[in-house]
Amino acid sequence: MSVVIAVLALCVLMLAAYRGYSVIIFAPLAALGAVLLTDPTAVAPVFSDLFMDKMVGFIKLYFPVFLLGAVFGKLIELSGFSRSIVKSVIGLLGSSQVILVIVLVCALLTYGGVSLFVVVFAVYPFAAEMFRQGNIPKRLMPATIALGAFTFTMDAMPGTPQIQNIIPTTFFGTNSWAAPSLGLTGSLFVLVCGMLYLEHQRRKAARAGEGYGTNLRNEPETPEEIALPNPLIALLPLVLVGVMNLLFTKWIPGWYGGSYGIHLPGLKAPIQTDVAKLTAIWAVQAALLVGIITVLVFSFRTVASKLADGSKTAVGGAMLATLNTASEYGFGAVIAALPGFLVVVDGLKAIPNPLINQAITINILAGITGSSSGGMSIALAAMSDTFIAAANAAHIPMEVMHRVASMAAGGMDTLPHNGAVITLLAVTGLTHREAYKDIFGMTIFKVLAAFFVIGVYYTTGLV
Repeated sequence: MSVVIAVLALCVLMLAAYRGYSVIIFAPLAALGAVLLTDPTAVAPVFSDLFMDKMVGFIKLYFPVFLLGAVFGKLIELSGFSRSIVKSVIGLLGSSQVILVIVLVCALLTYGGVSLFVVVFAVYPFAAEMFRQGNIPKRLMPATIALGAFTFTMDAMPGTPQIQNIIPTTFFGTNSWAAPSLGLTGSLFVLVCGMLYLEHQRRKAARAGEGYGTNLRNEPETPEEIALPNPLIALLPLVLVGVMNLLFTKWIPGWYGGSYGIHLPGLKAPIQTDVAKLTAIWAVQAALLVGIITVLVFSFRTVASKLADGSKTAVGGAMLATLNTASEYGFGAVIAALPGFLVVVDGLKAIPNPLINQAITINILAGITGSSSGGMSIALAAMSDTFIAAANAAHIPMEVMHRVASMAAGGMDTLPHNGAVITLLAVTGLTHREAYKDIFGMTIFKVLAAFFVIGVYYTTGLV
């Protein structure tokens, strides 16, 4: 019965998301409903001391990354840098490769440091125009953007500054470049499978005579003409974010050491900061700041008139994305405290192989929370010691554990209640019924990718 209660709470949250309701509202309602059916007296304490505590803790750690990523993405859009990149990629690959162009642009932006939650804002206007010119059904656009932004550049590519690649560093003592060979192999697997699927769907629609669509919602207006920067200048801030992320990852421990004591006159007692656990997060934040400054240096005159409104939009997008994810993180934390969750965890412990155990556990929790970062954080916080001990006994490098954990987090997270999926559909003006089927196709490939790299590791020993 306890497992049924947990599953029922998840189904309620998924149904609410599928019907278009806010998960910020329904995540606590579904979680507290499960508590009510388990122990009615615990509802208020669980809300204040568990749900809200975990929600706020997530915001404390990751809101700066969401915010800086959103601002960086908005500046890339307002400056014309994203349009310049799209134009250049089309010039290289041709207008016939619309889906591939959008996937590559999204991948470039995400790997360059733009938060995957806001990539859609920068890419959607150009994707809509390209899909319309190519007479490709708009319903395939969310899956196309998801393949470029929510998959291999989110957690498989070594060095990606996305949160999903940063969280494991605090548990395994690794950095964002962990297991580069496995990461590249997994990335290629997802990209090839995803492109084959999307091209199959495009050809199938073409044979059926299905075009872009009519009576569509939230269609972008023709953008105001601005002078496009040189493509190399447009690429510069993206390259700098990636390079500076790597450099700051190496520099920060040298500046601060393993821990740093804060001794300020107004403090009643010194504050000790565990720098080792925050290095990856600080490195991403610093790298994004460098990217933001670079965009402003080269395009301040272009963006100056729209900077105030654009920054407000970016802040709003960052807050919505953070609250969606944090609320789902709080939901997952509550479910993780219930008896039904313990039954599931005890069952998962029976899996002897640490890599397979970790991949299955994180996939399940990412699905429950609807959040890759939330599900992975819960799983690693609860079971990382067990994973590490088992990995050491099996002589599995921590870098491999990191890469498998990161890729597994990006598997079942994109269920209907996922915050990024909800944002993606809202911006493109489509509903779950119209476009979610193809997004779920990308989800299947991401689930398979984590187990694919495990097989590659055991077969070849690549790290």
